[in-house]
This record gives sequence, C-alpha cells and structure tokens, in this order.
Amino acid sequence: MTLIKSISGIRGTIGGKSGDSLTPLDVVKFTAAYGSWLKNKNSEKPLRVVIGRDARLSGKMVSDLVSATLVGMGFHVIDLGLSTTPTVEIAVPLENALGGIILTASHNPIQWNALKLLNEKGEFISGADGEALLVIANNESAEYADVKSLGKVEINDSYLQKHIEMILDLPLVDKDAIAKANFKICVDAINSSGGIAVPMLLEALGVSEIKKINCEPTGIFAHNPEPLPENLREISSELRKGSYDLGIVVDPDVDRLAFINEDGEPFGEEYTLVAVADYILQNAPNKEGLITVSNLSSTLALKDVTIKAGGTYHSAAVGEVNVVTKMKEVGAIIGGEGNGGIIYPEFHYGRDALVGIALFLSHLAKVNKPIGLLRNTYPNYYISKKKVELTTDLDVDSILEEIKAKYERYPINTEDGVKINFEKEWVHLRKSNTEPIIRIYAESELETTASNLADKIIRDIKELISQ
Repeated sequence: MTLIKSISGIRGTIGGKSGDSLTPLDVVKFTAAYGSWLKNKNSEKPLRVVIGRDARLSGKMVSDLVSATLVGMGFHVIDLGLSTTPTVEIAVPLENALGGIILTASHNPIQWNALKLLNEKGEFISGADGEALLVIANNESAEYADVKSLGKVEINDSYLQKHIEMILDLPLVDKDAIAKANFKICVDAINSSGGIAVPMLLEALGVSEIKKINCEPTGIFAHNPEPLPENLREISSELRKGSYDLGIVVDPDVDRLAFINEDGEPFGEEYTLVAVADYILQNAPNKEGLITVSNLSSTLALKDVTIKAGGTYHSAAVGEVNVVTKMKEVGAIIGGEGNGGIIYPEFHYGRDALVGIALFLSHLAKVNKPIGLLRNTYPNYYISKKKVELTTDLDVDSILEEIKAKYERYPINTEDGVKINFEKEWVHLRKSNTEPIIRIYAESELETTASNLADKIIRDIKELISQ
C-alpha cells in the first residue's frame, strides 16, 4: 500500500493501515491540516471551501470524510459532487472561497485516490505551502469548532454547465465553425465524470453525432485510465470502422486530453498541446507576445511550432504548479504538459481538457482537413515513456547524480531531475511526484532511437542499483 505527499497533493491507495495508505484517518488528518492552513492564511475572511470529485469507487467515501472534517472546523463547504478538476478550479474564485479540494487520483488506477489542494485562485498550492501544510499534519495541531460554530454543506451541481458556458464565450472558440463542420465524434471517458462533461460540451458546440464509449460514471474503469495508446484499443477499434471524424479521450478527472485520428491511429498525446498552441499562436491578436511553455519532458515540436510563428518558447519543471509559475513569469499565452494537459490562461491557470477540446475542434473546423492530415503538418518526433519501479530503501538522488556524472560531457539540465541533451535527442530522468518510480522519457526523430535511448538509461540505472 502507498501514501505519497507531494506538490500534487496527498495521494494513496485505499485500504490498509493508517500512515501507509489513504485510510479514513489519513483523509481526516490531511483535510484538517489543509483547513488549519487556510485559517492561518485568512484569519479575517469567511471560511468557504469548494470540493468536487471524480467517479472512482472510493470517491463518495472520501468526499464525505472531507466534508465532515471541514464542517467540524467551521467551514462552509460548497460540494460540486461529481465534477472535473478544472471545474473545481474555476469554481473556487467564483465562489469567493479560500481554496478547494479535488478528490481524484487523476490517471492512477482504481485503487488510488487523492486530495488535490487549491489556493484561493483555484490553482494548485505551491511547494512551500505544501511543506507548511505537512508540518501542521505531522504535528496534528488542527483545532475544531465548538458546536455553535460548526459549518455546513451546500450542494451545487450547476458548475459543469457554468464551465461549458464560459468556454463557449471565449473569443477563439468558434461554435459556428464547429457546428458547420458536422463532426462525428467518438468519446471514451473511462467511466468517470468526463462521461457527463465531454458529451455535454460537444452538444453545446453543435457536434452532430456523438458515440459514447465508457461514459457511464460508475467508477469501474474499463481500462487503465492513463490515456496512452496501449490503453485505448476499444476506441481505436471503433474509429477503424470508418464512420467518425475523430476520437476524444480524457482521464478520470478531465484534465488530460488525447485524440484518435479518423483511421484509429493515435494523434499523439504529446501533440494535443502542439495543435492547440498552433491555433492560439496563429490567431493571437498581439503578435508581439507569442510565448509558450511546456515542461522538460514534453516534445520539441512545441518549440518548433512556436519559433515558426515568430514566438518564444520556455521550459519548466514537471508539474502543473511549476508550468503555471513559469507561464506567469514569462507571460505565456498558452502552455501545458506533453501528457495532454492544456493550460489556457485567458480562461484559467489549470489543465483543462474541456477548453482543449473546444479550441482543438475550432482549429480542426477551420483548417478543413482530416485530423490525420493536420497531424502530418507538425514536426514528427517520437517520445519513449518508460519507468523503473523503486523500493523505499533506494537513494534516488544518488542514482541521478551518478547518471549525471556518467554523461557529463553532454549538455545537462538539472532543474527537475536530470535531462541530458544529445545532438538530435534528449532523455529526461526524474522521480515521479505521484508514484514510487523513476520516469525515463526520451525523444528522437526516430521511434527506435528514442526507445533504445530510454532502454540504455534504464540499463544504466539497474546497473547502479545492483552495485
């Protein structure tokens, strides 16, 4: 069983012993620490917090525990119920809340759940804030309200509709062009909240035909929820029948987005951001501020597309909070992560698959060509994404240092793990924030070269571990 505390929140597997996994006691402990942290920061403001969850089986239990804990601390809880991560993010400032908690383990399998913690802007709390919160949790110093000062729970299920209405109001979302295109779209929403949100959005955009696969929010995931090609055989098979223009895939909390071409081939999760950024860059009103950002593990294609448009590209450490920080620092008009995470600051600073869908379909409708041909207009890179499972006694930092020393003759970036830049390839090694693994990403213009490069680094790591 696993319990992980990071800038991504408190994440763990359900069941087992307290302190070793995400048990009810741990949910209460970290919720109370978050409530205390909010109180410490906002002593004069009304105690309001927004919560929402994906459809995973443990969601209702965890939500009830979170709500009861916050009520016991005197908070007014606005419960969005079954929702999406970006929906909770936009609800926090609209509700004048002090923060928000999203109950989702994102792409992790069914046995996982998590508390993803937001500040008053509806953005993920910083690393420093997370450290302060963990100190409170470790000291178990939370204080609860007396009986006359208990909070209450307000159920509000209107925010998915509000979210969609706000997307439709964005200047670069062209509802008329999308409706005119008469798209026929297949959707795989992994039996989570995207099964409600994505079809609702498509209908609002005027999509003519929607085929729903795994769109019942039962929480029983039909396949591994990470939107990678090997997990998307069902929707790919449906697309190969030849009656759809494209497929749309989201993860359980709808902050990651992937597309399937009309022939059943993946558009490429890395190219979700590339395509949306291309559309934003082409249509930005201010041609002097064409700045994009992605994390260090994302494809070079975004940099190529940005430079072609006359813009400037910047990289950031992996993690949504790090990408957002860099985007604000440089004034980016679009950014995100190569895992299908779109961050469009004109809307809000959070990964949002729904706004990504609306912008992508606007782009596809205007170029008036099949999605597969659109993909062929972008620089062609291949990223090999692999991992090495860890045991708790391993000194990962020491391993990364030894890899860095082994390849010291090449340009190396140590902003986040170790990224080694070769002539036409790169490889990035880093500890995962959400799982006990080292992630190894490698990119090249050739698929076999990328895979071989990742395998070479994995052999290096295993050799170091065995010493």
